Amino acid sequence: MKSASDTESEPSFLIGQAPMRAKPLEPALYLVATPIGNLGDITLRALEVLAAADVLACEDTRVTRILLERYGIRRRTTAYHEHNAAEAGPRLIAVLEAGNSVALVSDAGTPLISDPGFRLVDAALAAGIKVVPLPGASSVLAALTASGLPSDAFFFAGFLPVKDGQRKSRLTEMALVPGTLVFLESPRRLAASLKAMSDVLGSRAAAVCRELTKAFEEMRRGDLAELAAHYESAGAPKGEIVVCVAPPQAASQAHSQDDIDRILLSLAAEMSASKAAAEAARMTGGRKGDLYRRLLELKDDAGSA
Repeated sequence: MKSASDTESEPSFLIGQAPMRAKPLEPALYLVATPIGNLGDITLRALEVLAAADVLACEDTRVTRILLERYGIRRRTTAYHEHNAAEAGPRLIAVLEAGNSVALVSDAGTPLISDPGFRLVDAALAAGIKVVPLPGASSVLAALTASGLPSDAFFFAGFLPVKDGQRKSRLTEMALVPGTLVFLESPRRLAASLKAMSDVLGSRAAAVCRELTKAFEEMRRGDLAELAAHYESAGAPKGEIVVCVAPPQAASQAHSQDDIDRILLSLAAEMSASKAAAEAARMTGGRKGDLYRRLLELKDDAGSA
């Protein structure tokens, strides 16, 4: 699958001004992590694979071209993204089955983490093709480690739903996860998402990490209500955003009455009282009958307020 220009010279890349020869690759699908902002955050192994791969599959060839030019890599590229995966995926599998190497990159960070690629990896494994992961930059881990929140256990939740009701239902499902929650979010939805988190999860410490590794990197910490108020007042920020939210309190207090009340009210906004009580029982381990009666009390209190 090498083009004429690729075969005219040995695969190589630059470290500073020094050319480095890339070793030949065995046939496989290589998942290559790329920088999330600072182009210096690329590994030597990643550069070698990018330089030597027979085909380089990119989420956006224009974005990847900037990285390739920075390191003097001349390699053919092809687009592979969520909009063309159904057509491009089988073509890449055919390339791999023919005994070639394919390197897969997203626009930034580790492939498959809220980026396309799952179906390609699944198809490659089903076809008996070797899959080789190359670790590297990840906005999720960068934000988690800098957030000041517990990192011994965490749950990566990706992007929350756009609609408020669905967003709160999703947050309710995660209310008792015993670890730090990590979300990706768009700037224009940040304030609304933080408000929903405050409504459903209660008063928890959180960190909004913006433009990580870039010139205007920012990390703002506070509780969810404070952060929601700040971004509601300041307006939508610019750049890529990761939100980290502290886990619930210690296990002995995880099922506090306030937590359970918030879960009941959030569920009741999306379903009948009976179904809300049943779902809350599944999530908290409580008795459905007790939870149903508590929900009716909460509704009565709200109605008389």
